[in-house]
Amino acid sequence: MSISENMRGAILMMLSMGAFALNDTFFKSVAGDVPLFQAILIRGVLTSLIIVLIALWRGEIRIPELQSDRRAIFWRTFGELGSTFCYLLALFHMPLANATAIVQSLPLVITFAGAIFFAEVVGWRRYSAIGLGFCGVLLIVRPGSAGFDSYSVLAMVAVVFLVLRDLSTRRLSQGVPSLLVAGSAAIAVTMLGAAGTLLEGWQPIGASRLALLSGASLFIISGYVLSIMVMRVGEIGFVSPFRYTALIWAIVLGIVAFGEVPDIWMLIGSAVVIGTGIYNFVRERNQSRVVLARAGMASERQR
Repeated sequence: MSISENMRGAILMMLSMGAFALNDTFFKSVAGDVPLFQAILIRGVLTSLIIVLIALWRGEIRIPELQSDRRAIFWRTFGELGSTFCYLLALFHMPLANATAIVQSLPLVITFAGAIFFAEVVGWRRYSAIGLGFCGVLLIVRPGSAGFDSYSVLAMVAVVFLVLRDLSTRRLSQGVPSLLVAGSAAIAVTMLGAAGTLLEGWQPIGASRLALLSGASLFIISGYVLSIMVMRVGEIGFVSPFRYTALIWAIVLGIVAFGEVPDIWMLIGSAVVIGTGIYNFVRERNQSRVVLARAGMASERQR
């Protein structure tokens, strides 16, 4: 029995989110045994090597011609560096599901940033959803509670860097190869790990920890490849909300791998973030349809 393009896209999105969650799980598994920067370096070397080889095979290694594209790649890579360091440091010290849930606020923050920096039209309903979504994040981190610490703040700072990364990506021309952008980020993150290791020192690790970091590398690449496939299948408005299955993956993996059982406040906050995020996706899709319909009517009148 054949499935629709939308369902194929939804399945690919869920698999992509599962791959990224497994990457986080494998990476978090070495916490306490492998220093952070050393773990970043080892995973980065493997990830960069595979991405560069694929890019060479596809002929996608070339310097962008436009200065604006080179500038966008620089800022995107800077955002990737900041988000990687902040998120992974937070992940080493806080429950997997909590860190994942905070990052799920990214679409809301991007919508807000797009309205501020790109003058994108955002109505009061979506602003209200954004505000409610931020309240959901506060329920997850709960400032003033015993579970709130600097690592919760780091996870939120990671979201800010992710916004910089994604907004910079919007500035790229259509002709800039995706693998070139991904490879640049992977190499920069690897260099960050190498620089940190010089300060932190190198610690011998066993085969089991190396295997976990190798697994993390394979899963992060799988997640990236699947996410590219998602953009080519189905309607974005239908498929995009399935990105929130990342939280389901994180909750299940957190319980199975680390015995991290989410409390009621974290679940309520996550539900608020997911609900407002899906509302934003649906609202944006509906607004786009209205704009296209009006443009079509205007075109008909001019004939």
